[in-house]
Amino acid sequence: MLRVSFRFYYAGLLISLWLLSLSGRAQTATSAPVNPVQWADELRAFARQDSLMPPPARPILFYGSSSIRKWETLRQDFAGRPVLNRGFGGSRFPDALYFFDKLVVAYHPRQVVLYEGDNDIGSGATPQEVFRSFLAFEKLMQQKLPKVPLVFLAIKPSPSRWALYPKVQEANRLIREYITAHPKRLRYVDTATPLLGPNGRPQPQFYVSDSLHMTPAGYVVWKRVVGKGLKR
Repeated sequence: MLRVSFRFYYAGLLISLWLLSLSGRAQTATSAPVNPVQWADELRAFARQDSLMPPPARPILFYGSSSIRKWETLRQDFAGRPVLNRGFGGSRFPDALYFFDKLVVAYHPRQVVLYEGDNDIGSGATPQEVFRSFLAFEKLMQQKLPKVPLVFLAIKPSPSRWALYPKVQEANRLIREYITAHPKRLRYVDTATPLLGPNGRPQPQFYVSDSLHMTPAGYVVWKRVVGKGLKR
């Protein structure tokens, strides 16, 4: 137990020093700035998880913002598959790009499942900017994980961001069309329209009180549609 605690302390210390050394000068290929220090607690939590329970070898790595982080039943939903959750809440594409080496490459995944773009649009990014960020992410995949398939989960509709849904639809369209043209290495999963009701609006039972994040019922929908795109 002492050895595990020391490993966790040492890993956390290294993360803190690394983040502090990069603070203030972090910038991705996109125009949005990144503040690595704001993710220090979540990175330390990942280090602690890895020290207490080693991650599966060559996992199916789920990566992205809070819709991934809050998928608390991920392991049960895909029992028998080596899934690993490395979502960090509030992240945007620039953050996902910035931590690509540390939170994606380092785990040697067999497949990457990505959900980003939601907070980008919520913060004012255009659909074209989200698309360019996706292309930057896909470029990193080609450079550093060329044999690993990438699954993109469509940006979901949310009642609290309903006014932005036309931008969400456009970003999803741009990404979907690109993926359709590159089917060998990419896959698009529609995690958006199954959350809409017959009236074309988000169904309330799929959202918690903030009208942004999903209920367990929403994740049941995602389990059904996402499971079809996962590797064994």
